[in-house]
Amino acid sequence: MDMDVPEAFEPFSLEVGGATLAGFEIGEGLPVVFLHAGVCDKRMWLSQMQSVADAGWHAIAYDRRGYGETQSADVAFHHGRDLEALLEAFGIHAAVLVGCSMGGGLAIDFALRHPGRVIGLVLIGTSVSGAPWDATEAESMIEAAEEDAFERGDNDMLNRVQAHEWLDGPRAQSGRVSGAARALFLDMNALALNKPALTQEQPMADAWHRVAELAAPSLLLVGDQDFTAIIDRHEQLSEEMPNAFAAVLENVAHIPSIERPILVNAMLLQFLDAIAGGGDDENDEESEG
Repeated sequence: MDMDVPEAFEPFSLEVGGATLAGFEIGEGLPVVFLHAGVCDKRMWLSQMQSVADAGWHAIAYDRRGYGETQSADVAFHHGRDLEALLEAFGIHAAVLVGCSMGGGLAIDFALRHPGRVIGLVLIGTSVSGAPWDATEAESMIEAAEEDAFERGDNDMLNRVQAHEWLDGPRAQSGRVSGAARALFLDMNALALNKPALTQEQPMADAWHRVAELAAPSLLLVGDQDFTAIIDRHEQLSEEMPNAFAAVLENVAHIPSIERPILVNAMLLQFLDAIAGGGDDENDEESEG
């Protein structure tokens, strides 16, 4: 099942090194670039993009290679260079980067490579290259079910297991999150699971031992139903990143942007308002409109 994209969202495509990146944008003002999780695509951010556009910001999201509507040949690539090409295409020198899971890992990687090009970071249940991973017994069981479905090539089962794992939470009841949020997750992840494999992705450098260098104003969010290792990582980042505000969201798992969009929107807008210095007159007028 698809999720309708409002007409106000302007689609775009960008040719980059053997790929056509598909995205959409909305609004005007300082740029906020949204980077999706590894089990989603750009549609996970629809509510947040509309919210920040209404508040006077320029919201941009795109599907990385291997996801959504983006098409790519099986060529050597690096997600960070794709992001850099996107910013260049839009004439953006610096932006706020909002990333969930693997999208957060990309935001961190980009911020370490180009600190002067990051106005602020919003990291939700973030990946960090080189970070440790330990699973509880219950979490290991669902990981084993995931591996079994993958090895059998059963993408439908794999999608259902990953919905339990990432949308409901690995320790939660399967089906905890239902309705439109579940339908959207299953649709986004099915597209990714059924795309041709890309075998030449160039890995990101280890970032785990460099997170103290991330000096940009940062908002760190994690759901208390997420993997224990991700919650522990969140706590570590909150201690080591010098300019970070951190919050744990109750009764939420790995994809809060579609599970609790109103909550995420409110926290995101509060953060953007803070890093903009309370908003200038132009932003204030646009917000009132």
